[in-house]
Amino acid sequence: MEKTLRQQPSAVVKVALFGPESTGKTTLSEHLARYYNSVWCPEYAREYLQKKWNNERKVCEEKDMLPIAYGQIETENELAQKATDVLICDTDLLETMVYYELYYKNCDPLIKEAALSNSYDMYFLTYIDVPWEYDDLRDRPDQREELFELFKNTLDRYNKPYIILKGDKKQRLAAATQVIDELVAKIKKKGN
Repeated sequence: MEKTLRQQPSAVVKVALFGPESTGKTTLSEHLARYYNSVWCPEYAREYLQKKWNNERKVCEEKDMLPIAYGQIETENELAQKATDVLICDTDLLETMVYYELYYKNCDPLIKEAALSNSYDMYFLTYIDVPWEYDDLRDRPDQREELFELFKNTLDRYNKPYIILKGDKKQRLAAATQVIDELVAKIKKKGN
């Protein structure tokens, strides 16, 4: 099978968590998947780069970006087939594109094209009101505000549907489930 950065067709609602590092995306993804008794698509870059760090003591390099993008969309496409009514994506190729441009001042055209053409029913932009937590891969604790604005501006620039999630875990979960419930209801209504 030819490698692709395109989403496969799917009848489920797809939502993507989006935003700077250490803003609660993974925690919320797990909670939403449990709430909807569905699957969630983890951030492929985290596993890939943690393995690189553990084995080589090296951080992300530009040559890693395309394998990360392929791994992310391959995982998403596989899990979309297993999802119930909704697929929760801890990240997407648009986030990969933002980081690519941030760190390397450009973006592979294949990633950019796919990032802009792949679609999600809603983006949940996670706010910076949770404490920043250190790990081997995070590196910008002092730039949270600027990064949040970068992510927000990207969604605005490319006219992506989004809401900002703020507050504690319960508040974020409540806001996200309200939006997802409305999206699922719309799809089911169209199907009847």
